[in-house]
Formats: sequence, C-alpha cells, structure tokens
Amino acid sequence: MRNLLVSVAESDGVVKNSDHRKIPFSDVVVTGTRNHFLKRNWRRIDIQVLIWIVLVHFLALFAPFTFSWDAFWLAFVGYLLTGTLGVTLAYHRILAHHSLKLPKVLEYTFAYFGVLAAQRDPIFWVSMHRYHHQFVDSEKDAHSPINGFWFSHMGWLFDSGYILEKYKERKNVEDLKKQAFYMFIRKTYEFHVLGCGALLYAWGGFSYLVWGLGVRTVWVYHLTFLVNSACHIWGYQAWNTGDLSKNNWWVAVLTFGEGWHNNHHAFEFSARHGLEWWQIDISWYIICFLEALGLATSVKVPTESHRLKKSFPTTSSPETKSK
Repeated sequence: MRNLLVSVAESDGVVKNSDHRKIPFSDVVVTGTRNHFLKRNWRRIDIQVLIWIVLVHFLALFAPFTFSWDAFWLAFVGYLLTGTLGVTLAYHRILAHHSLKLPKVLEYTFAYFGVLAAQRDPIFWVSMHRYHHQFVDSEKDAHSPINGFWFSHMGWLFDSGYILEKYKERKNVEDLKKQAFYMFIRKTYEFHVLGCGALLYAWGGFSYLVWGLGVRTVWVYHLTFLVNSACHIWGYQAWNTGDLSKNNWWVAVLTFGEGWHNNHHAFEFSARHGLEWWQIDISWYIICFLEALGLATSVKVPTESHRLKKSFPTTSSPETKSK
C-alpha cells in the first residue's frame, strides 16, 4: 500500500510520525496542510455553496415541528429516487464508470433524479469522481482523508480554489459535454433545484418543503459524503488496491451498496459493488431487474482473472486488512 498510512518523509529525509495526527480508530494519518476556512481565498462559488449547505441544514431543523406521515413518506420516496436511481445508479455507475447502459430516455430520467439530489450537475459530479479515482488518496485527490475527516466529508465542497489548483484542464468528461441534455443541465442546474423546492411548497406547504427538500437533501448529502470520508477511514480491505478505500457494511446498507468501497476501487468498472452474496447491494439488484427486462445492457462485473490480480498475496482473512 502507498506510504500514506503510518509516516511521512520530511524534507531532510528523516521520517517523523509525531508531526501528524491519526484519525481516531483508524490507520489513517492526516498529512495534508490545507486550511479549511482561514488563510485561504474564498471565491464567490465557495460562499454560494456554503450558504446553500447552511440553508438546507437549517431547513431540516424544522422537521420535528412539521412532522406528518405524508411529509415523512415524501422524504423517504425522494431519498430512494434521488439517492438510488439518481446518485448511485445514474451519476456513479452509469455516467462516471460506464458500468452499464440504459436507453437514453431512462438514463436521462435517472440522471435528473440525481440533479434533484442537489450535489451539482452531472458533468461536475462525474469529473470530480473520475479525478478521485485517478489520484486516489494522493495530494491531487479532491476529497481524501489525508486532509482530515472534515475535508474529505464535506470541507472540500467549499474550496473551489483547491479544485482549480489540482485540475486546471478539467477535460475528463468530454463524453458528457457532447450531449445536449447534460450541457443544458449544467447551465440551468440551480433552477431545477430551486424549482423543486417551489413545487414542494406549492404542493404541501412548509411541511413538504422541510421534509421533501430539507430532510431528504441533508440525509442523502451525508450518506454520499460518508462514502468519501468513512469508506476511506474505517472498515476493512478485501482487495489490494494500494489506497485507503475500505468496505464498510453500515455505509453500504444506507447507500444502496456504495459502502463496499474497497470492492469498488478494486474494480471501478463493475456495476456490482457487493461482490459477495452477503454484501447487500440494492443498486445491483435494481440493475439485475432492469437487465431481466432487457433495459440494462453491457453490464460489467469482474472476472476471476480480475479478482486474482487484485487479491492480497497472503491467505489471511480480509477482515484483518486495514481494520
């Protein structure tokens, strides 16, 4: 594994551990020096993102005072649509990794659910994720915990300067830029999210706005963010990926299979993340259903040869790796 876990070489060639802190209950050492809030330039987009994040969290605080079963089920269905079909299936497995193909109408519909998750437009999201895999857990990773748990979880969202420093070209999403639908969404992204809020308020008043936008968005936010943070800190490694990615069962349950993150980094092309029979992967079950209907095609999974190449050289149990 890359020398990120236990020590950092100083400029004089001497290896020192004491200057860096370890994230609790993990083997991950924070080696980055990025200032999250102070002593850095705040760009206009950073302030806009911060205001939105604070606003939607503030909105969610009204949940106990606006509860109704109608509003609750609205949020739950929204969580399923935007989290599963939108972010996990469309943004991640279809657009970022081309793990399967769907008819364009269905792909665009699922991707639109992802837009309503308010995690930026598909072009931005996919670009960041592809860079994450290209530079995973290095200084060029957009959200590695080597800069600390907070930065990997959501701090990086408020630091567009960091992204511009690392990725000046941003030419890794040309496949999406060629499609008019994704370019349209990129140019009009904010209107779709705000329009969703307006429709919810018109439909069911403040209660629907709180639960359908506030609670649902915050819930899906932090589940997605946990894949970036917790799944590179806590869990175990079943495959020799040379990075910090971990399989984390409880994140997997909440994120429809995304928490089998070491599996994903070992076989990023795979439409299936829960590779063992007991590894719950709701998104994979949906893909199997779509494939049975003849809608999902070119579904990719790792072969035995792929597995052998990523296996650890020892026969020890995977639970003993990087727990």
